[in-house]
Amino acid sequence: MKKIFYSLLIFTAGLFTSHSSMAQFEQMKDKFDDVLLEIEEDIFTLRFADAITGEAVSNATILVENVGEFTTDEEGKITFPRQPDGMLRVLFKKDKYISAVFNVEVIVETIFFNRFSVSPIMNIDQFRVVLDWDQKPNDLDAHFVKTNQYHISYRNTRVLADGSGMLDRDDMDGFGPETITVERIDSDGEYAFSVHNYSQHINSSSLPLSKSKATVRVYGSNRLLKTYQVPINHNDKTWNVFRIENGQIIDL
Repeated sequence: MKKIFYSLLIFTAGLFTSHSSMAQFEQMKDKFDDVLLEIEEDIFTLRFADAITGEAVSNATILVENVGEFTTDEEGKITFPRQPDGMLRVLFKKDKYISAVFNVEVIVETIFFNRFSVSPIMNIDQFRVVLDWDQKPNDLDAHFVKTNQYHISYRNTRVLADGSGMLDRDDMDGFGPETITVERIDSDGEYAFSVHNYSQHINSSSLPLSKSKATVRVYGSNRLLKTYQVPINHNDKTWNVFRIENGQIIDL
């Protein structure tokens, strides 16, 4: 099996020439490596990346409930013994990052999604939204709108209308993260966050949002406030995730 996997990878590498395509190849190779190791050693793998840079987060402490404590390696990765189906609670901790608890779902002895983007510490008033998804579809776009003020997305990556806000990272080759940070949320402002399946917009045969494993995490006051997963029956190209009114996050 390993020879088959790596023969496929070597062949595929010849198809990737641009910088972004090579990055996509490396991500695909990581996924294959994880699968191979998990099969051979009867283990699970979790990977952690910086929500702003997309780079691996090494030397972080990971506590897996009822399993043990682990430290991420230079690839931002930990491995631990395979667990039965169910939900695992995983605590991420590292200096200069926001500590957060993630729920990791195990289905048919496989982790549903094993990649997590973690947020660096922010100023107390800052607000950050992080979008992660699977390898396919390649390009999901985050949109953050303040009514009658601005619309942050890949089209308008930086705004100054009410202080500042920006698209920290635009991802077009799968997995994410795609991250938006704004300096503050006005108590009398109205905001909305959505995810658009740009891949399906330009190619109708692309995987739908419901198959993307898209996950949105909302950070504020230097803590993880909300986590959303795309509904499994979502058929539209756009997923309206939440809005903010009177300073309160309202689930959609």
